[in-house]
Amino acid sequence: MLRTALAFKLNAFVTIAPGTWPALTRNVDALFSLAGLFAIAFVAATILPAQSEAALVGLLVLGKQSPILLIVVATIGNVLGSAVNWALGRWIERFRQRRWFPVGEKALDRATGWYHRWGRWSLLLSWAPVVGDALTVTAGVLREPIWSFLLLVTIAKAGRYILLSVITLGVM
Repeated sequence: MLRTALAFKLNAFVTIAPGTWPALTRNVDALFSLAGLFAIAFVAATILPAQSEAALVGLLVLGKQSPILLIVVATIGNVLGSAVNWALGRWIERFRQRRWFPVGEKALDRATGWYHRWGRWSLLLSWAPVVGDALTVTAGVLREPIWSFLLLVTIAKAGRYILLSVITLGVM
């Protein structure tokens, strides 16, 4: 009787009664999977190699979270990662000739050519592997305003994740 009246205190703000641990662990698992998806999507949009699509498909197949929530989390992470590329391009373009510069000379020249030809609309290809990263860096180098950058990149990244989700869930 005394045992059921006791509660385990995690900290000063959270009290967990006996028998509620399974629900708590499900919530923690969901939180960690969403945080992991966000982190992978963020890294995948930067110059570092990662596969956010694989993480999204895996979580969709598990079916433990809302597909809409997964798409939103992946999109936010991926767009913020692209914003890092934009910032890199905006402030370190003067180091373009250095070996450590985040985008290769050929990829940056190709992206710059597309950017000059198609303008900001080329950012709709920011979802594409390899060239997408170069386009987001190029947008920073060429001083694309952040508002239009974020709008177009969000459309591109969300569109890719929505299409991937529809294909994944349609196959199941």
